[in-house]
Order: sequence, then structure tokens, then C-alpha cells
Amino acid sequence: FNTAGSIHGWEAALRSLISCCTLLSLVGRILSDLFDGELRPLQMVYDYLASMGYTDPVRVQQEAANSDLSCLIRFYSGKYSTTGQERTLLKGVFSVRKGKTQLHKWAERQVILCGTCLIVASVKDSLTGKMHILPLVGGKVEEVKRRQHCLMFSSAGSQAQTYFVNFDTLADYQRWHRQASKVVSQTVSLVDLSCYSLETVPEYLFYSQDITHLNLRHNFMSLQGPGGLLNLPRFSQLKSLNLSHNRLGVFPECVCEILTLTELNLSCNSLHTVPGQIGNLQSLQTLSLDGNHLSSLPEELGGLFQLNSLGLSFNNFSHIPAVLERLSAVDKLAMAGNRVESLELCTLVRMSHLKIIDLRLNRLRWVKSENLEAVNQVTQLDLRDNCLDSLDLSSVCNLETLHCQRNQLGTLTLGGFTLRMLHASSNRLTTVNIYPVPNQLTHMDLSQNLLEYLPDWVCDCRKIEMLDVTHNLLSELPSRLLNSLSLRKLLTGNNRLQRVPDLLDHVPLEALDLQHNKLAELPESLFYKALNLKYLNVSANALESIPPSSQSEESLSTLQEFYLTGNNLNENCGAVLVGHQNLRILHIAYNQLLSFPASKLSKLELLEELNLSGNKLKTIPSTVSSCKRLHTLIAHSNHITVFPEILNLPEIKLVDLSCNELTEIQLPDSLPPTLQELDLTGNSSLMLEHKTLNLFRFVGGVESSVYSVEACYGIFDGDRNEEVPRLLQCTMGDVLCEELQHSSIDSVYMCNTFLTSHRKLGMAGQKLGASALLCYIHRETSDPGGNFCLTVANVGTCQAVLCRNGRPVPLSKVYSLENCTEEMERVKLSKAIITEDNKVSGVTCCSRLLGCSYLSPWVLPKPWVHTEPLCSQDEFLILGNRALFERVSYQEAVCTVQAVQDPRAAAKKLCSLAQSYGCKDNIGAVVVSLHIGEDSCTCDPLVSTTESRGPPPATVPATVTPGPSDPVNLSSSSGIVTEFSSETSASEMGSEAGSTASDEHPSSGPVSRPERRCSLHPATTLCGIMVPGSVGTGTHPGLFQRQPSCATFSSNQSDNGLDSDDEAPLEGVISNGSKLEVEVDIHCCAFQLRSGAPDTVCGREIADLKKSPSTSSLFGKKLSNGSVVAPEDSHNLIEVALEAPKKKSGYFTAPAQQDPEDQLIVPPSLEQEVREQLRGQSPLVSGPSAPSTPTSLKDPVWDHPHPPAFPSSLVPGPGPAPMLQQEVYDTAL
Repeated sequence: FNTAGSIHGWEAALRSLISCCTLLSLVGRILSDLFDGELRPLQMVYDYLASMGYTDPVRVQQEAANSDLSCLIRFYSGKYSTTGQERTLLKGVFSVRKGKTQLHKWAERQVILCGTCLIVASVKDSLTGKMHILPLVGGKVEEVKRRQHCLMFSSAGSQAQTYFVNFDTLADYQRWHRQASKVVSQTVSLVDLSCYSLETVPEYLFYSQDITHLNLRHNFMSLQGPGGLLNLPRFSQLKSLNLSHNRLGVFPECVCEILTLTELNLSCNSLHTVPGQIGNLQSLQTLSLDGNHLSSLPEELGGLFQLNSLGLSFNNFSHIPAVLERLSAVDKLAMAGNRVESLELCTLVRMSHLKIIDLRLNRLRWVKSENLEAVNQVTQLDLRDNCLDSLDLSSVCNLETLHCQRNQLGTLTLGGFTLRMLHASSNRLTTVNIYPVPNQLTHMDLSQNLLEYLPDWVCDCRKIEMLDVTHNLLSELPSRLLNSLSLRKLLTGNNRLQRVPDLLDHVPLEALDLQHNKLAELPESLFYKALNLKYLNVSANALESIPPSSQSEESLSTLQEFYLTGNNLNENCGAVLVGHQNLRILHIAYNQLLSFPASKLSKLELLEELNLSGNKLKTIPSTVSSCKRLHTLIAHSNHITVFPEILNLPEIKLVDLSCNELTEIQLPDSLPPTLQELDLTGNSSLMLEHKTLNLFRFVGGVESSVYSVEACYGIFDGDRNEEVPRLLQCTMGDVLCEELQHSSIDSVYMCNTFLTSHRKLGMAGQKLGASALLCYIHRETSDPGGNFCLTVANVGTCQAVLCRNGRPVPLSKVYSLENCTEEMERVKLSKAIITEDNKVSGVTCCSRLLGCSYLSPWVLPKPWVHTEPLCSQDEFLILGNRALFERVSYQEAVCTVQAVQDPRAAAKKLCSLAQSYGCKDNIGAVVVSLHIGEDSCTCDPLVSTTESRGPPPATVPATVTPGPSDPVNLSSSSGIVTEFSSETSASEMGSEAGSTASDEHPSSGPVSRPERRCSLHPATTLCGIMVPGSVGTGTHPGLFQRQPSCATFSSNQSDNGLDSDDEAPLEGVISNGSKLEVEVDIHCCAFQLRSGAPDTVCGREIADLKKSPSTSSLFGKKLSNGSVVAPEDSHNLIEVALEAPKKKSGYFTAPAQQDPEDQLIVPPSLEQEVREQLRGQSPLVSGPSAPSTPTSLKDPVWDHPHPPAFPSSLVPGPGPAPMLQQEVYDTAL
């Protein structure tokens, strides 16, 4: 249906096949019946796919024919079945007599016990003839002793009626007696029929006259019909009626006849007017009209004197309706998300009954006060997310709470008589004027402003308990502030403080944040004057020592969390730390510690989390075993040679000893049951016994490296769900491969990749979603032999930053409501309800996600796409999720990576820094080192291929290697040639260690990588990584492979509150569908064997590569429940990862994926030699000896013109010939 005419033609043909009762289902929910006048299903599908982001009509036609689309939109023929909603309990034909007297005769009648009523009707016309309905609630059901198997049914009230029913058998008699007794004893007052896809109210409900609350939210109610809205006045006792989200289009005037209503909700119904009949509801107390298109209100509304709550948010009001002046009982003005541009304070004076004003998310540009008349009644004012540049509320005399975040305020003036809470973050404030001194002020947030000093009145506040002035320009703190007798929480991080005032007396301070300042020392009296201090963060300063915990040997310190990361502390600080014996969390990473005193560590018996990363430690004291509550030990990037005695601790969950110098480890016979992750990557000399490997095989990780000229990197963040990121990780690479075959336009293939991945999520993507980011490095499409480009596409809050000449270049767009004004406007125009925490329907702060289909059209899967040409000044690429970049700025992230030579260690450092800066969420980071030369050459320096070399840099890309037109020789081409090495580190922050357990296992078998040559200088030692699939890029075909471990994702082992059972998640337990699992992830380094370099060109026919079976190296594939199965020829990674039932729709029909442990390609001439070496290995497999290569190879730097040569791995596969395997590094912290 490429043209409108053909669309109509298809619809005409379809009408002849589908009845007029065809039903439309959107995102798994029946929406409505489609009658003849609106039966245009193809147009509906077209519009739906176009709203998602598809633009090509041909592609829309292809997507519409895909069976996976049925998870998003589908059509049914026939009448919608309401099975499960009928209330018929019992039915039968029995002898019936009406009344207690003998005047009526016994007659055979149809008797139905339905809901709370007994229905007696003619046998022939039981549904169409005359029916006698007897309400049973409050009535009686009694046994008639004079007649066998007979019951008397009586209704309640003065006009009670009675029916005698004589049953044929004892079983019928007992069954009816039991059910009817339950009915008469209950009171049906509240009926919830929300989200049932109803068009009419079930008929049986009208017989229950005592219904007081009726919830019909999220249906498709119609006015006409036997159970239409026109019949609602039949509920004589109805007090509460909820008709929100029914797409009514017009105000149902019939509800104005239900005079007993006290609560009416008509939100999100596309209403444009409110009729004057609303004035009939004199008992109405609550009226919700949010999310409509209202711009005015009728004068009759002012006659509802009992109305005390009126919701007008997210409509089209340009001013405050004058009718509110007459609604004297309304105390809150709820008008968020409208079009109000100015607020006249004199208007509020006339509305003396309004105490709470909510005008957030409007277009306010000024608040006017034309006269000096005071506004006495307003106590709470919310002006968040507007366009105010100045604000003077000194005339609002009794103001207690003010929210004015995310404006453009330069000045703020308030009256301080009754002020209790002030929230003014994310503005441009240089000062705040409050007079008189706000002695009632308890909480004040002035973060992310331009304050160079604190006003004097702040120190005079007698009751202030919390003060947040982070991210300002403060150079000093007033001494009186720190010595306040009321202040309990002080946040002053990210300023320019050079000193902290001394404490003169005991203070009640409980939390102090001083990170990211210029402090060289802390006050000597800090710990013995602030005895209530439980949280102290002084990370990212210049501290060389810390003050003592007390003046005597006995310490009264109550400190529980101490963050010292990024200072200049040495091992002498251990003697001081021992005084804080209540410590639970200690982060002392990236300092100058040469050791940690063993005797001191043993005294920290309550320690739960210890981070010693980035120091110069050679060992972890054995006294760590005294810390019986320790569950997290992070000590990566040190010089540790001996594995600590840590696995015997009863609560240990996470151990990270990566990037050290471990040579061997000795593990117990079985791993601790609490252990969730053990990371040993980056220990190049580690020796692993076969016994240890067998222990690891159930939970193995993978470390690998990639040498390629094209690659794809990704990161996915599911916030609080793991399922969607895992599915995206398994499928998105293959989807990109397919899309590259259809289009060479970056905006087209990237957009379609995201939209197709969104569809492939199937049922899992209806209520769950995830942020996603893909970075694809490729040649320019206009010149396949020319320069390289980086195409970035993202939805949600995952971000990519490129380092160019030492400066950060943001490449992505943050799709959150707070950061993207145009997205906020789009969501508001679609009449979504945005809650006070800036979340769409209270679910997500993102306006674009993969998944969360039920939030369409508010939340869309269409990505931001940007292409950036690469040059020789580009050093590396950083990918991170929201949690990383909320704590680490772009500039700090770039400087951090520049200071670390190894990409793996750099990514781990980013995660550790974010944790130490206070992040409590999961943190994901990817570091990609880019070595781009001007001469288009990536040849390695001449080094003996038999020489043992240093460990390979960890990488996590899915690679795209240019495929030669000739399978044996790569075609020469001009242009910049690049090499990428990367590091992925997914971390969880908090006192409870988490896991993003990988399904990979250690690669088994290794060789040193041969000398690498560029495409301009093809030599006899060319190792191209050949993978299944072909990619058409101009005239040069390419090969693309998805690596499931190429993308890191973060999760919190809990659902996102959208599932049917909102139960609290178990600690350390992953909730995944209908099963619970505890995952354990051990990342061990790739042990290596020496091998000569192949002397022939590696190449395979594309057709042969597509037929290559997947392998799993030495061990079987680990399922998500911890079991192991033998490798199969074609694994569907989605089903393997989730153990999902085989279905014919949704993401279960995704094409079978290659296992991440692909075989290595070995030239035939080397096959025999490799097999002999593998057969000749001893039971103990050791890593390579110390590198003897030149310094430039052992210690690569970011600006090195040519990347060093690293060994890759050789894995024996079950196939006829081994094949080269890309080395991919994946870790979870």
C-alpha cells in the first residue's frame, strides 16, 4: 500500500473478509469495536508505525506484515469475549413459587444466581422475556422444612419479596444454599472494572443498588447501548465515579444526573468543554479534569459550594479561571502543564481560599505584583520548570514552601516570616534575599547555581537542618554555619573550598559532603566535636592526612560511611581509621597506599564494603577474615600478587581483584553460596589449575580483544529491570547487520535498527523498557575507501562522549523530561500526566525508550542519530549510563581516562569514582581507545611473533570487518585506518553487591597474535576476523557480527513497579519473569598458550561462514538458572538467556543467534601444529611470562600513533578446523 489509492483498495478487500464487529487491540489491550464507518485497519497500522518513527511506506508495509507486530497492534474478527467478567454463579430450571402465601402456584422457571441478584425468568424466553430480579444483599436464604430440597429467597427492606425454589436433588440444594448464603452476607459497594476494555457496563451491575464506588478507568466506554453511560443514573447510591482514560471526546452530560456523586474523575478524555449541567452536582467534592483540552470553565461550576478539590492540570488554560473565585472550599489550584505565561498576585488575593498553588510546567515568564497588597493565604507555591528570570514573592507573607527549580532565576526575593522549605536548584542565582531571617526554615536547596558566597542570614537560621549548596562557586564556608546547633546535613561538594572552619563546640551534624573541592586538610576537631557524624565524603580533594577520631584512646565515633577516594593519602591513615569502629562502608581508592596495616584492619569488624582500588598495594592483609560482615571487596588496579583469604567470609558477595599481578589462586572446594561475582580479569600472569577452571565453568566470564577497522559498541540501561537490556544485548547487533544490508544512510539504518529492536522485544517490551545507545564506526558511505565516521544513535539517558584534543565532545542526546525542552513540550501536547518527579505517568523520566509500549505515544522508540567524522585528534570514546554521568562530568571523565593507560582499568576507575561520589545506582561504562594515523597505516612494529607479549587490552565491540571482494586478499584502499580497543565495566553501587551475570565463560586456548598489517601493506601474516553475514557498504561488502558481551547494561535485580505483583525484591535475587534466580558471575582472565603465527591469509567464503555452527569452547553454555547444557548448532540466545517458552510471536521468534564464544579461524597449514601444542599441555596452564617487548609496546599511551601488538586466543572447537575468536571483555562490578 504505497499510495493512498492502493491503501483504500486493500481496505475494501479487507472489509469483505472481516465482520463489522472487528476489534482493535493496542499494546495487548482491547481498545474498541471497529464499526463499518471506521473500519480502516491498514490506515490504523500505517498511522501507528508512522508515529513510532517509520517514514518509508515500503518499510511500513514490511513491518505491518511481521508477526511480531501483534504484540503492539492487532485486529480480531468476531465479538469480543468477556469471559471471566460475567457474574453468573448458578443457573438451572426448577419449580418456583412467588410470595409466602398460597395464592401463587408452583411453576417451572429459569432461575439464575447472578452477582448479588436472583433472576427468575420464563424458560423459553429467559433472556428476552420478562425477568423478575430479586436483590439478595442484606436479605435472607432459609431452608423450607415442610418441603424437601426447598429454599426461600427474600430481599431486604420494607418492600421485600420472597421466592420459593424447589430443587431436584440434594446436591443442587446444597450448592445453591451455600452460594446464596455468601451473597446475602456480603455488601457490594466498591466495583473496580478498570483496564477491562469495556464498552458498556455489565448489565448485572445495575441490579446491585448499593454500589457506591465505580471505577471504569482505562476502558472504551460508549454513551449508547444497554450498558452505556446513559444508564449510569440507574445507580441510585453512587458516590464515586472514575471515567478517566476512556477517550470520550465529549463530556458525558448523563453523569450530571447522578445527584449523589461526591467524586468524579474525567481525566484524559480529550474533553474541550464542560457543560453547564455540572452545576446540578451539588454534593460534588472532588472533580478531576486533568489531561484534557479545556481552556475555560462554565459559570455554573461556581455553584458547587462543597467542591474542595479541582484538577485542571495539563489542559490549555492561558489564565486562572475567574470562576475559581466563587469556589470557596477549594484550597489547591492544580494547573500544572497549562499555558499560563504570567501570574498576577492580585488575582490570588481575590481567591482568598487558595492555599496551595501548583503552576509547574507552564510558560510563566513573570510574576507580577502591581500593588503592595499582601497575599496572606498562600502557603505552598510550585513554579518549577518555567521561564522565570527573576522572582519577588516578598508580598506572599505566609509562604511556607517554595519550589522554583529549573528556571533561569538570577535573583530571588522572599519573605522569611513563615518560610520552612526552599527548593531553588538549577538556576543562575548569585544571591538570595530573604527578610526577615527565616527562623522556621529547615530545608534549603540552592545547588547548581552561581553562588560565590552564602548570605549572612543563612548562619542566623535557628532551625535549619539540611543545606545543599553543591555545584556552586563557593570558596569558603562561614564558621557559624558549621557550628550551627540545628544543622544535620550539609552538602557542599563541587565548589572551590580550600579549608573547612574549625568546630568550636559539639554539633549535631550527621552528614557532611565535601567532595570535589581543594581541601588539603580537615579540621583537627572534626570527629570528636561532631559525634553524630555518620556520613563523610571528602573524595576528589588533596588530602594527605585525616584527623584523629578522638583526643584519647577511647573513640566515640559513630561514623558509618567514609569516602576518601582520589586524595593523596598514604598507609599512615590506617592507624586513624581504626578509631572509627562503626564503619560499614570505606572507600579509599586512588590514593598512595603501599600497604594497609593488618592489625588495624582486623578491628573494623563491622565493615561491609571496602574499596582499595587504584593504590599500590601488593597484598590484602589476611586479617580481612576478621571482618565477618564484609560482602564487597574491590581492590582492582593494584599490584596484588597473592589472592586474599576472602572466600571464607560468611556474607561475601563481590570480589574484584582485576588489573593486578596475581600469579595463582587457591579456592575452596566449592564457592561460597553468597558469592555473586569474582572478577580476576587483567591478571596476565595468573596460573589456573584445571580444577579451578572446572569450578569456573558454570559461571565463567570472557576476556578478549578485537583488532578491526569497523566496530559497533553498545550500552543498555534497564534502570530496575534486567530482562529488556538482556534481550537488546542479544539481538541488536544482528538487527543492525540486517539493516545495513537494506540502506547505507546512517539516519535510516540506525533508526530502523532501534525500531525493529523495539518490536522484537515482544511481550517483554509492553510494560518494561530500557535506554539504549549504539556507536557504529565505519567508513564514509560516500567514499568507501575514505575516512572513518562514528554514527551514534540513542534513546533514553545513555550517553557517548568523544575525546578530541583532550576535550570532551558529546555525541548523544539525553532524552529525559528535565534535560530536553522539546521533548517535554511534545509529551505535554499529547496530554500525558507528568508527576511532580517529572515522570511520564509516574513511570519513567525518559520520553524515548525501547519498550514501555503501553506508554505510547508519550514514550517513543525513535532514536537520536548523529554522525561524527573521525580524525587523528580523536583519542578515545566513553560510553556510560545515566548513573555515571550524573556523578562524573564529561571533562572529569576525559581527564580520568587520559591518566590511565589501560582501557579496562580506565573504565573500572570511572565506575569506582562514580560510586565514591555517592552514586547508589548501577553504573555502566565503556572505554574505546582509538588509534587513528594520518598515513592510513596500522601495521605493527616489527616484533618476533614467537615472543611472549603483554596482556591484550580488553575490548567489547561487535566488529565490522571490511570483507574483501576476493576471499583471499583484502582490496587496497586509501583513507584513515583505525584500531579500537575497549573496556566495559558494569557496576552496581550500594551496600548490597549486585550482579549483571554474564552468560559467557572463559575462553579456553590461546595463541599470541601475529604481526598485524594494514590494508595498504598486506603481508603473509594477515589475520582477518571473519564472521557470518555480509554488509553492503557502497561497493565494498563488509562482514558484521554481534557480540552479546559488547554492550554493558545495568540492572538492580528488581522489577520497575509495573508488574502485577509489586512485591519488594529479594536482596541479591533477580526477578526474571515467573522465576527467581541468584546469579553468580566469575570473570577469570584468558589464559594463554604460545603458538607460532600463521603464515597464510585467513579467509572463508561468506556462504560457508553463514553455515558455521556456534561453539562454546571447552564448556557448555550456562543458562540463567545456573545449569549447563551441551553446545548446540543453533542457539537462540533469547530463549537460552531467559528460558522462555517457544512462542510464535514477540521476541521469541528472533532469529537464532551465534554463541558469543565463536571458534577461531586457523589456516589449514597450521592446524596440525596447533593440535599438537594443545595435546601437549600440562594440567597446569600458565599465562605468558613477563613481557620483554620494547617499552612502547608494554606501556601503550593514548596518543601512540600505532597500537601495540597483543596476543589473541586460539580456541579448539569441535568443528573440522578451529577458527579465530575475537577477544571480548565484559565485567560487572
